[in-house]
Amino acid sequence: MADQTIVQALVLGILEGLTEFIPVSSTGHILLAGHFLGFESTGKAFEVLIQLGAILAILSVYAARLWRILIDFPKDEDTRRFVFGVLLAFLPAAVIGVLAYKIIKTVLFETPMLICIMLILGGFVLLWVDRWARSPRYHDITKFPLSMYFKIGLFQCLSMIPGTSRSGSTIVGGLLLGADKRAAAEFSFFLAMPTMAGAFAYDLYKNHEILSAADVKIIGIGFVAAFFAAVLVVRWLLGYVSRRGYSLFGWWRIIVGTLGMIGLLVFG
Repeated sequence: MADQTIVQALVLGILEGLTEFIPVSSTGHILLAGHFLGFESTGKAFEVLIQLGAILAILSVYAARLWRILIDFPKDEDTRRFVFGVLLAFLPAAVIGVLAYKIIKTVLFETPMLICIMLILGGFVLLWVDRWARSPRYHDITKFPLSMYFKIGLFQCLSMIPGTSRSGSTIVGGLLLGADKRAAAEFSFFLAMPTMAGAFAYDLYKNHEILSAADVKIIGIGFVAAFFAAVLVVRWLLGYVSRRGYSLFGWWRIIVGTLGMIGLLVFG
């Protein structure tokens, strides 16, 4: 295995961890970076499977709270309602992800110009929503109406298009539906758990027969890098968006999308 490939996997893993939980599209960043680095993964599995590192990062950060939910689930109605709400939000992406899997992996993942366009458009949407004057009605993610959980799940389906952002779609959906900035980000963390775990399991099921030992090693490197980078981001993000909002990420998307578009036009 070439040292260059190992370095590329390390860089892309760090990039995954840094961008998975902020609304800038981790998949979009990885696919663009991989395009310009000349990185090719078998069946585009690397880009999905290294998300396991980010999943474990969120599980480690929220371990105490998840344990409390597990303990309270049999006896507390509010806890059962929240878990049901998360699963309800997960359902639309699960259905559409399975039905559209082939198109997502063979068409959308292979269209870097589309990724750039979605980064830019999503950046403007994020800037608009962040500045939109409103009084949030929901500050506790366990108290959202059940219909709101489902609607946020519908917003998440937009992230099937690389460059849109899973966290960005859910955060924008939460903000538009009345959540405050911190609650919108925190619910995107909880929704990430079943969504990313499901994507990991389904992609592994679809690609396990074509993955080689070298692929597994590369994915493992990316996974470890993604884990440590994601832990740092999750611990930092909620406090930041509570104070500053999402405008930084909107501008970041616009800049990255524009530079990516220029790079594609100049270098192909």
